[in-house]
Amino acid sequence: MFESARPQLAEHADIERQLADPAVHGDPTALRRLNKRYAALGTTVAAYRAWEVATGDLEAARELSAEDPTFAEELPALERRTEEAAQRLRRQLVPRDPDDDRDVILEVKAGEGGEESALFAGDLVRMYLRYAERRGWRTRLLDATASDLGGYKDARVSVAATGAPGPGEAPWARLKYEGGVHRVQRVPVTESQGRVHTSAAGVLVMPDLDDGEDTEVVLDPHDLKIDVFRSSGPGGQSVNTTDSAVRITHLPSGLVVSCQNEKSQLQNRESALRVLRARLHQIALDEAEAAASEARRSQVRTVDRSERIRTYNFGENRIADHRTGFKAYNLDQVLDGDLDPVVQSAVDADEAAQLSAAGEP
Repeated sequence: MFESARPQLAEHADIERQLADPAVHGDPTALRRLNKRYAALGTTVAAYRAWEVATGDLEAARELSAEDPTFAEELPALERRTEEAAQRLRRQLVPRDPDDDRDVILEVKAGEGGEESALFAGDLVRMYLRYAERRGWRTRLLDATASDLGGYKDARVSVAATGAPGPGEAPWARLKYEGGVHRVQRVPVTESQGRVHTSAAGVLVMPDLDDGEDTEVVLDPHDLKIDVFRSSGPGGQSVNTTDSAVRITHLPSGLVVSCQNEKSQLQNRESALRVLRARLHQIALDEAEAAASEARRSQVRTVDRSERIRTYNFGENRIADHRTGFKAYNLDQVLDGDLDPVVQSAVDADEAAQLSAAGEP
């Protein structure tokens, strides 16, 4: 049983041997990478060892019960303990997303619906900022285009963990399920007749890559067309007076990223490159997922970014996730950052789908 755990056990033992080598401690980058992987594998190793102990205790009790009836009385409790240990191990053996320990860049864009859609996009941005605050994460508004009534036509926010989050607790592991079309049903502030309107906003979540990190995303300076221009909108004395805004075009893909929130041209350039790396990495992820077998494809995540994933009904104070069937009547609390139950429904559905596909005992 649980043969798929053995490669992880072997890798954990190998990393343990490497960490005992003083030479490794002279390379901070390698040491950080090994420690991170060692910690990630540690939960699987602990679960496997707990299952081994529980299984051994159960087998011993069954053998002894043939000679001593008092051991038979312990069998139901030992069987429950063994099954609980096996279930914990099954969850640990679900294939981990290699980006689960990363921070994220989150983009929110207003869709059809004019000013009302922009106001809803602003509501979503504030929801994610409050959710991040509840989880102790750091946030930074990288770039945004405000609407006339205070919403966002588009906004990009970085979300970063503080310290070393546990498995499944980093920003990407929690927020990766938010990508798609979010629909709102409410009476807009611009509606004079009190009629309920339906509009939408799009959310894209991308893993945030460290500059210089060893990934498949390599930005060749010759592939970049960089333009500077004058910032517009609110933002202080430098707006409309200096060419601090930056627009970067990635020539091979045609992707265009612009940033103007910072007063410094250098800061805007760094933010734009950061977003560009994240977008290219996300494209690579989508292409890999599209090519994956049905057995590996999650029932929750989707390559189709146009998928309508959730509805926010203000009249009923209701939030409904169309992928998982989650429904609750506390929309006001969710918009105030109480997003964990909604996110957890997606995590659980994804885990169940992968467990079923893996076919573990």
